[in-house]
Amino acid sequence: MVLRRAPIIAAVATAALLATGAAVVPALAAVHEAPTATQPVAAAPADVVPAAAPEAATPVEANGQLSVCGVRLCNEQGKQVQLRGMSTHGTQWYSQCVDDASLDTLAHDWNADVMRISTYVQEDGYETDPARFTALVNRYIDLLTARGLYAIVDWHMLDPGDPNFNLERAKTFFTAIAERNNGKNNIIYEVANEPNGVSWQTIKGYHEQIVPVVRAKDPDAVILLGTRAWSSLGVSDGASESEVVNNPVNASNVMYTFHFYAASHDQEYLDTLSRAADRIPMFITEFGTQDYAGEGANDFAMAQRYLDLAAQKKISWVNWNFSDDHRSGAVFTEGTCGSGNYGTGRLKEAGTWIRDRIRTADDF
Repeated sequence: MVLRRAPIIAAVATAALLATGAAVVPALAAVHEAPTATQPVAAAPADVVPAAAPEAATPVEANGQLSVCGVRLCNEQGKQVQLRGMSTHGTQWYSQCVDDASLDTLAHDWNADVMRISTYVQEDGYETDPARFTALVNRYIDLLTARGLYAIVDWHMLDPGDPNFNLERAKTFFTAIAERNNGKNNIIYEVANEPNGVSWQTIKGYHEQIVPVVRAKDPDAVILLGTRAWSSLGVSDGASESEVVNNPVNASNVMYTFHFYAASHDQEYLDTLSRAADRIPMFITEFGTQDYAGEGANDFAMAQRYLDLAAQKKISWVNWNFSDDHRSGAVFTEGTCGSGNYGTGRLKEAGTWIRDRIRTADDF
């Protein structure tokens, strides 16, 4: 088992022991026996520098190339893992929220494992300047790689809901991204954000055309597949997970996506995710503690039920969204991005809540 951030954990444990007074002596003596009166303490040579504690492993150092094993996500050692992190907002609007300072905060204060890079296709996104948005994704991948985080490349198609509308654009985009980054072991591809208004068979046909495009350039990467009705496994259109379970995409090393917003998506959605996760590989690539628009009051109780299920079944997740948008679902207060200060004093209520849950120790 690889332990991340071991020096931090050790320091906290030592501080706790010291606070107990005499009880700490036996524990410390087991490590290094105290000198007696006939055993003087030798002075350390002046030129000897105490050895520094080993640096804790980053998520990528700890896990390496991920793969799908059965219905779970596994690391290079074959251990089931759960990634937790954040999704950017649309990079055509909030690119200023992804900089060195914000990513240092995400990696070293929040202790995140992954960031999802949301490249909208429409809404003034990729289709307006493919070269610019492709370069932006590559830049973010490099920044995340330098910090040892996983990067989800999100093809954020939304309206129109048929992913085939953007099929040729998707082929061009994923060919470029996969070809440029195929030597990295931290890239995950999400090839259709929220398909909607079309059948699962139509969506499945898209996936079976785009997966080989990625595989041709990056054969080992995990690929995430959007599900019907805004990645609800069909529930938002009155269906259930059975349409995917009984008719899966003809591809290996893939997972299916599920999105929820706790104030809008109740027990029926939670039960669907629970059943699906026992049959097919699932990844929560977007969720919020508010309504489906990322607005309104937070339902932390319902959101916690989802995260408890995710922890139990090792379902990875990312929260929407890492920006200072006016909505309650944006983690930072307005005016934070670009300021260089992403500390806890700049967090909205949802930001404080999600940071606490990302910071929970990993079980790698």
